[in-house]
Amino acid sequence: MQILQIISSARGAESISTRLSQGIIDKLLAAHPGSTVVVRDVATHPFPHLEEAHLQAYFTPAESRSAAQQEAVRHSDEAIAEVMAADALVIGVPFYNFSISSSLKAWLDHLTRAGVTFRYTATGPEGLITGKKVYLAVASGGIYSEGPMQAYDFASPYLSFMLGFLGLTDVTVARAEGLKIPDLQATALQKGIDSVVV
Repeated sequence: MQILQIISSARGAESISTRLSQGIIDKLLAAHPGSTVVVRDVATHPFPHLEEAHLQAYFTPAESRSAAQQEAVRHSDEAIAEVMAADALVIGVPFYNFSISSSLKAWLDHLTRAGVTFRYTATGPEGLITGKKVYLAVASGGIYSEGPMQAYDFASPYLSFMLGFLGLTDVTVARAEGLKIPDLQATALQKGIDSVVV
């Protein structure tokens, strides 16, 4: 098995979403000995936000792209190749202002390409990345899986929808939540790891 780990937290070694991701990966490695892990840290090596040059390159046939367009499409091609090569994705999702980090959004924007990772058909859009398992490792200061704040979780529903749009429909959400709540913070990380069955 090849596992792709996406790190998107700006907190480095202090990141709970990254530690939750690693806990999930440790379980996968124990269940599938001999597996390999590819790490893509979009926080320390961010993808550029989409600009006109990227979009022009995407819609120009590969054989007609200029050198500048080939460079513009490089990040997208790399992101897509890494996902296509993986059997499982473990995505660290720090909860920033009720949503995902801009670095994770930029990676997702480069992954989402008409005609490459999805296509439009007579019956609607069809995702072209299939047969892979995805784990979202979500870390948040409050409780968003249930209760009065659940409606303000714009991270996991958005990611589940976008990944499903691309064909990645087998998504498990693991949460280390309540990290800023005194009675919950000490056990939040382990609870999130324990919630995952691989």
